[in-house]
Amino acid sequence: MWHGKKVAVIFPTYNEKDSIRRAILAYYATGLVDEVIVVNNNAAPGTSEEVAGTGAREIFETKQGYGNALLCGIDNSDAGLVIFSEPDGTFSGHDVIKLLAYSDDVPVVFGTRTTREFIWQGANMGKFLCWGNWAVAKMTELLFNTTLLTDMGCTQRLLSREALQLIRPHLSIGGSHFGPQVLLEVVQHGIPFVEIPMNYCARVGESSVTGSFWKAWKLGWRMIFLVLSYRFGLIARERLRWQEAAITPPRARQEEAQPSTESLAALAREVRERADSKSGTLLQR
Repeated sequence: MWHGKKVAVIFPTYNEKDSIRRAILAYYATGLVDEVIVVNNNAAPGTSEEVAGTGAREIFETKQGYGNALLCGIDNSDAGLVIFSEPDGTFSGHDVIKLLAYSDDVPVVFGTRTTREFIWQGANMGKFLCWGNWAVAKMTELLFNTTLLTDMGCTQRLLSREALQLIRPHLSIGGSHFGPQVLLEVVQHGIPFVEIPMNYCARVGESSVTGSFWKAWKLGWRMIFLVLSYRFGLIARERLRWQEAAITPPRARQEEAQPSTESLAALAREVRERADSKSGTLLQR
């Protein structure tokens, strides 16, 4: 729970049997996660046994693909704050704290894996992947005039329920480039967001995508084509803007909950009067 909002983490899983139990327990150990949703996407045998007894809720999506798994998770969550992550050991449950802290100010928080100080030994973030993701992110930042972007492919991020409700009808990609579509829909809807560094660690086992140079190359070009499609109208661009949706920003909600200037002034006067009264009593004694 975070400031009265339920927090859920969605783990899509395919080939993470050897790491998923540890990942689930690490996120629960923060004390901030109310529910972990594991989306079994035709996962390796034995995955369900690893999930059992952790407190996570396992659901099944037979339609293969990273995007299909996350869409299933989104549709099965009622949390106010939803975190996408990976159960392969690459991300740290501790970084949930950073994501939640920034959610007080913006409805969407993207992670980045390209900050050198946060890349751990053994992490699959060589020059090709690092500079490739950075280049596509910078192209997106330039074409759409967004806030700072340095990683197009980071799969750890947080979205508020309001943001998800706004973009969910437009999310259609079932494959590995689902993540960039989420980012582009956030941009198209004018939803405020920020990008922050995530710890990026060595993966347990081999990735079905970035573990292969050619698969990563192909995914990179798909990302580029997707960005250009959004920018130059190959994908319909009619979107309800965040401001038009009459959604109160997180910061504004916090400000509304704060005492007004008048009430603070009245409280200060009352405190002074009590202090003066107490001083007078002491002097009389």
